[in-house]
Amino acid sequence: MSDKPARHNTGKAAPDEPVRRHTGPVRVAIMTAGSRGDVAPFTGLGHELARAGHEVTLVTHGCFEPLVAGAGVRFHALPVDPRAELESARGRGLHRSATGAGKLLRVVGMARRLVGRMTDDLLAAARVNDVLLLSSSLGPLGHTIAEGLRLPSMGVYLQPLAPTGEFGPAVLGGRSWGPAGNRLTGNGVSIAVEQVFASAVPAVRDRLGLPRHPSGAARRARERQGWPVHHGFSPLVVPRPRDWRPGLDVSGYWWPYDTQHRLPPRLEEFLASGPPPVFVGLGSATVPDPGQLSAVVVGALRRAGMRGVIQRGWGGLEADGDDMLTIGEVAHSALFPRMAAVVHHSGAGTTAAGLRAGVPAVPVPIQFDEGFWAARLVSLGVAPRTVPLRKLTAGALAPALVRATSDPSYGERARALAARIGAEDGVGPVLESVNRLSG
Repeated sequence: MSDKPARHNTGKAAPDEPVRRHTGPVRVAIMTAGSRGDVAPFTGLGHELARAGHEVTLVTHGCFEPLVAGAGVRFHALPVDPRAELESARGRGLHRSATGAGKLLRVVGMARRLVGRMTDDLLAAARVNDVLLLSSSLGPLGHTIAEGLRLPSMGVYLQPLAPTGEFGPAVLGGRSWGPAGNRLTGNGVSIAVEQVFASAVPAVRDRLGLPRHPSGAARRARERQGWPVHHGFSPLVVPRPRDWRPGLDVSGYWWPYDTQHRLPPRLEEFLASGPPPVFVGLGSATVPDPGQLSAVVVGALRRAGMRGVIQRGWGGLEADGDDMLTIGEVAHSALFPRMAAVVHHSGAGTTAAGLRAGVPAVPVPIQFDEGFWAARLVSLGVAPRTVPLRKLTAGALAPALVRATSDPSYGERARALAARIGAEDGVGPVLESVNRLSG
């Protein structure tokens, strides 16, 4: 690894020089921002990289520090509390957009105001590491930092973001407009994502002595250079698109590091008191009226004649009665295999947990890529249908629950797929790339 300060076409050393490197274990920083689902998979990825002998630091919002406890990785806190932002007036405004494009524009505006607050900590973390692994939420900014500090980097994405003709952009729900339309909208999404960093990236380039680039030039350069990106989902769920450029790989799932192998006693008692219940949870999603939604969920479960485990989550769901139990954070890996079915918002991480458990699903997508994952569950035959949050009623959810739990084909397909996914090694390709980049 070079220990010379970065020099560019100005002939001057970069104003902010990288910390000198040293020999020994490779120091790997995994950088991500967003909700819990944007962080949890990287605790498992980091744990496995640490087991392979690397010194790993997870760089993300300070509120997620408890997630890394026991995982054998270090933690570097970023500012911004994503839950507080979602619960703010700007965050609640996302629910006023009925279309995926409208929500994307709103979230781009939110993120653009916040990303600059994280730049100093991202730079500080990068300076004491040798390789940067960048989630899609920080990709353009992290790549610029890596370029300025002369650090090798690669993407570690939880969703398919590169344009393809095979399906529409995942962040818009995955709706298809045909091959040409899919590629066109995919490029449009890429341009929108770049706008998140329209102010932060030029400032960092100035700070690190890098020349200014026209908008989109850095993204096109990454594509030409074949910048490596590993995607943390199974090719059985999303096969690698045939028209993707070299360097974009689908590696397999990165499972969160879970220390909670035993369920809380109260939950164990509830599970033992009757037939397997249905899990209902919306993860880190917020909702306009938690009370009304909770009533709809409980009404649907009772209409279907099923018990429920309701996870409070960021949406604040609650349920009362002997046939219902409200819980806080519980490891999905310990809970889901004991459920009759799982009802969830179809976030990438929760979708993966349900597939891993081998139980049927009833997806209730809310926004962004959730519609994409929900459609995948239906196409894989492990969910009877999607019930989008905007159309969620007890009359719509109850029959979907009955079908998912009474038709044995859904459980059979779910268990068969879980066995195949469980045999995959999503970490191995990432580890090989880290070793290659740091060699």
